[in-house]
Amino acid sequence: MEEPDFTVLVTESGNGGQKALQAVRAVTGLSLWRSKLLLDSAPTAVLEKAPLDTAVVAARQLRETGVPAAVRCTWCNRTVPRDDTLLDPTPCASRYWPTAHCQANSLTSCHCEFCSTYGPTGLTL
Repeated sequence: MEEPDFTVLVTESGNGGQKALQAVRAVTGLSLWRSKLLLDSAPTAVLEKAPLDTAVVAARQLRETGVPAAVRCTWCNRTVPRDDTLLDPTPCASRYWPTAHCQANSLTSCHCEFCSTYGPTGLTL
């Protein structure tokens, strides 16, 4: 089963200090100059198609240096809360899988054919 991808977004330009630039560089692998351009173009995605755990760590790194960052699920287009807790089980906008299969969701199982056959897909941080 294909897993959802997550995007790390810089939501505001922030202060752009040296530590912020280094954090963006660490997350993206870009040069300091390109990292500054990326910060200046906020809101923008700094990391795309990342697994949930990688995206949460990257957003935390950015926030610790003063860069306003958010993690967004590309399946349900919802933003993971800043405290990195899972989302409430509201309907996921995914065209592909039931709500419970979204990694950003707090549900651990569902009644779809896959879960009935192979067991729950409990996805947690």
